[in-house]
Amino acid sequence: MKNIIKTSIALIVLISLGGCKKFLEEDLKTELAPTNTYTSTYGFEVGSAGLYALARSEYNTYGEGGAYIHNGAAPYEALQAATDIADVINSDASLMAFANLTLTPTERFVGTYWNWAYSLIASANLMLVYSEQNTNWDSPTDKVRFQAEARFFRAYAYRTLVYLYGDVPYVETILYDFKLNFTRTPKAEVIAHMVDDLKFAVQHLPTNPDQVKDGKVTKWAASHLLSEIYLLQGDYTAAEQASLAVINSGYYGLMKTRFGVNKDKAGDVFSDLFLENNQNRLGAAANKESIWVLQFQFNVVGGGTNSDDWTRRAWIPNYSSITGFVLADTLGGRGIAQLVPMKWWTGTNGTNATGNVAGIFSATDIRNSNYNIKRNWYYNNPSEAALFGKKANITEQTWFTTKNLFPAITKFFYGRAENLSLTGSYKDRMKFRLAETYLLLAEAYLGQNNPGKAADAVNEVRRRAGAGDVAAAQMNMDFLLDERIRELVGEESRRFTLVRTKKYVDRVKAYNTAIQNKVTEDHMLWPIPQAIRDANRDAPFPQNPGYN
Repeated sequence: MKNIIKTSIALIVLISLGGCKKFLEEDLKTELAPTNTYTSTYGFEVGSAGLYALARSEYNTYGEGGAYIHNGAAPYEALQAATDIADVINSDASLMAFANLTLTPTERFVGTYWNWAYSLIASANLMLVYSEQNTNWDSPTDKVRFQAEARFFRAYAYRTLVYLYGDVPYVETILYDFKLNFTRTPKAEVIAHMVDDLKFAVQHLPTNPDQVKDGKVTKWAASHLLSEIYLLQGDYTAAEQASLAVINSGYYGLMKTRFGVNKDKAGDVFSDLFLENNQNRLGAAANKESIWVLQFQFNVVGGGTNSDDWTRRAWIPNYSSITGFVLADTLGGRGIAQLVPMKWWTGTNGTNATGNVAGIFSATDIRNSNYNIKRNWYYNNPSEAALFGKKANITEQTWFTTKNLFPAITKFFYGRAENLSLTGSYKDRMKFRLAETYLLLAEAYLGQNNPGKAADAVNEVRRRAGAGDVAAAQMNMDFLLDERIRELVGEESRRFTLVRTKKYVDRVKAYNTAIQNKVTEDHMLWPIPQAIRDANRDAPFPQNPGYN
């Protein structure tokens, strides 16, 4: 896999708009050059592996294993900051500008997300161009299969770009010459291209998920993403149809009984979804809810590294800094609390925090059980005999000031007794799962002013959780956004959801007290990276409103 990753990087002939000219002029006349690689089905398999590696590297921090380099702690967290779910103030320095709405065009992740997306687009375009030239295929269907994969990933990359930056240049071929006169393509036009790409992917990607390797996309992953993009486009009927195609495919179902590695131990079916080795469809777990799973598994060739997926570090308290605690895999491993869950949705019942906040969970909702939100913490250091085994109190100070003890989302727990200081989460990550497909369907019904059917879709998810049905009279966008927290907190990119549903400003004003008096419509988008505008010397490249 290491050689495949190197190959994938060599195949990126087009770097991001404004990438360095030296890269464009690099001599690729080696065995890794696309003219030598894209000459057979095997060569396209290598290129395909590169697409998956680049897609996974969205979560990478410092570039181990040749992955894309964000060069900062947990870029994923920037997509949760300044929303309605987490307090990020007084966190990692690389997140502060996102959290307190002082973002500038030179902020690191503003540039790296742009570069990541266009690097993925460049690799997809490379595969598409060379697929038209190649005639040496093992099977007559290979050409369209690789084209479908490439177009899926191109749409996936543009998804990030339009959510974060709005109007962005649309590029669909290899640019051999260094270009200094890009213009911003209207967001609606880019979305239309994404729809076309995903419709092609739906038509030509494999149908049977039992006949593809773990982590490979199928037509159903494309349908799931297509539903979301139709919602972004405002085509709610088409979004409904795309969601229903997945739900009614016969291949997927919500996991409703205990399964996988710890099915005979204490827990519940929701917690089972997130235990290591329970994410994939194939194998012992047989998780039929997973639609697309990013492969980060531990100590496996092509798996994760210490720089991959720091989500666990983000959501777990820095408990080991408290006298009486030591790092433990049962407590989630090494946490540094860069994202602190807000009280309004977690609630404070069952903790010792001051104030009584009900939260958004019903009494019977298993997603609120201690298997899924850890509220009871007990000192675990046997060297501290006076404390060992006693309950540690969660207080306002431990929750929001020192951030070393608060209710923790256990879906991101990860630790290994042989190396408790691991930074990466060597656990496969469900990127798309069927519960979200139902919630996308509900969003499509709300867009069609049909709260009754929206409630039916949401209730499929709530019944698995034992949460009780929601009535049509209660069903609105705010309820759905709350339901997405209950089901998907930390899994979804919360900023994307709030922007798509046009509720970003309302929800931040309602729930994020740190910035509720600062947030405006301009904050729905990030600024265009300054390096991009500086490099585009031969044509105007306007900045997003509200940024200099």
